[in-house]
Amino acid sequence: MAHTTADEQAAGPQDTRPKDAGPDGSVRRLAARAVSRVRRTRRVVWLSLLVAAAAVLVQWVIFTPPLYFDPYYVWLAARSWPDIPLDQWPFWEVPHQVTRVGLVLPARLAQEVLGPGEAAYFAVAALGGCAFFAGTYLVVRSLFGDVAGIASAAILLVHPFFTMTNPFGHEITWSTGVMLPDMPGAGLFAIGMAGLVVAGRRTGRAQTRMLLAAGVFLGASFLVREFLAFLFLAIPVYLALLRIPWRRNVTVGAPMLAILVLNLVHNQLVWGTPLAGLVSAATHGGQSRDYVTRELALRSFTRAMHDWHPLGLVFTIALALTVVGWAVTRDRRLALVLVWFFTLAVPLTLFSGVLDPNDIKLRAWLQRYWFAVLPALLAGGFGSLVLMFRMLPSGLMSRLRPLVVVLAGTVPVALGGMYAMSAVRAVPDLPRDKAWTELRGHLAGNPGITLICADRRLAQTLTFYTRDAWGDPVWQGEIRDFPHYLPKVPVNATEGPFLYTRWRGMESQIASGWRPSPAQGWTLTWRSSDGVLELWNPPAAQP
Repeated sequence: MAHTTADEQAAGPQDTRPKDAGPDGSVRRLAARAVSRVRRTRRVVWLSLLVAAAAVLVQWVIFTPPLYFDPYYVWLAARSWPDIPLDQWPFWEVPHQVTRVGLVLPARLAQEVLGPGEAAYFAVAALGGCAFFAGTYLVVRSLFGDVAGIASAAILLVHPFFTMTNPFGHEITWSTGVMLPDMPGAGLFAIGMAGLVVAGRRTGRAQTRMLLAAGVFLGASFLVREFLAFLFLAIPVYLALLRIPWRRNVTVGAPMLAILVLNLVHNQLVWGTPLAGLVSAATHGGQSRDYVTRELALRSFTRAMHDWHPLGLVFTIALALTVVGWAVTRDRRLALVLVWFFTLAVPLTLFSGVLDPNDIKLRAWLQRYWFAVLPALLAGGFGSLVLMFRMLPSGLMSRLRPLVVVLAGTVPVALGGMYAMSAVRAVPDLPRDKAWTELRGHLAGNPGITLICADRRLAQTLTFYTRDAWGDPVWQGEIRDFPHYLPKVPVNATEGPFLYTRWRGMESQIASGWRPSPAQGWTLTWRSSDGVLELWNPPAAQP
């Protein structure tokens, strides 16, 4: 029988629990597990998250308001999915924009979670940006390492192609912050390609898992941007260059086939025909409003890279470096990059007017049509520099080591600084969505306004600002719109307050340059603080 001493009795019952028991011990254990998990997390995960966070930050900095036409049609389709009204405009001809399940379903999910307002719109746009920039990092990293991957993502993040996106300021493309298929489609494809590259370095079940994952991302890219299917034609070549056995094409193709079947079933249920997306894409096009010749179409890539902004030269230099690097090194990774580029470049160029300048299927002189090959070009450019540098004779390298160390430390920093400065300075004063937010407040504070007339582009963006960010109505009046290309403003569009802007981007002006004028009896009643938007009252009715 155990006995206790007098001192033990005086001290009371002894705590025999482990030192880390109790509330404080539980916290310590959880903290230790979290620290251990962070330490085990691979660097690629943290860097991918860093790139994604940077993408969201850039979108917040430019904060382009929700735009009209293609993004708006997707938004409308998502709001009514799966009961899309096929007897109403713009759905009666099943426009190709709304058959992209990879955009419509995420937009519907975002609206269910965040409400039918701009918060959901920006969430979908942000996901597309994260996919593109993080996908660029992943695929370049898988080929040539973290430094090249981060540098490639950084080049794209600040490039004017991805910052000058606001037609109420000065845009050269619609990209970051805009709910369009080009960035998410290119990002998903890049992630899939990264999976193929990594699979080439694995065997057995690990390779199988990576190939299946790659097939999922490759197939998903088609659901967002249908012409990326051209890139699927070279999948056997990609696998051969990566020295992956031929039979593994089946492993990659299985999830892609499953995604295609699901897409066909969806189209049958929603649109009434399984081939709705393919038919809509195939019949899209015709006579272009732009001047097109076969010679101009043949130069689509250089036009897209050079005609809009001088810094597009970055991508043509990258292509030239890739060609030279492959010719010198014969490296299979550079061959992969070139196959990737030309597999898309050839059909894009052909369908932009080389086959028939009077029947334009793809406007390849626009930069966003080339987003899917930009990660490849940057990978090829950086990879060529690295590989050719390694080919220098060891003796020469030892003699030039001090100079090489200095150049390696200063030249990239200097060039990167000059590039970043040029890219940022190229972005003019960004109007963000300030004018539209102010208009929302003006409408909420003036319930006497029951009608607003506007051209169709302004009217479609305005629908987001008659609600708060979460989709709750703040103004419930009528929006009366008309096509901006009409030679004259319709009479019924002059019967109420008129929303006006002088288009500062590439968009044409309203009714060939018409604007409300005090000389004609119009009265300015409100103007945004940045001067982007104005509200005018029409002339008083004549007796």
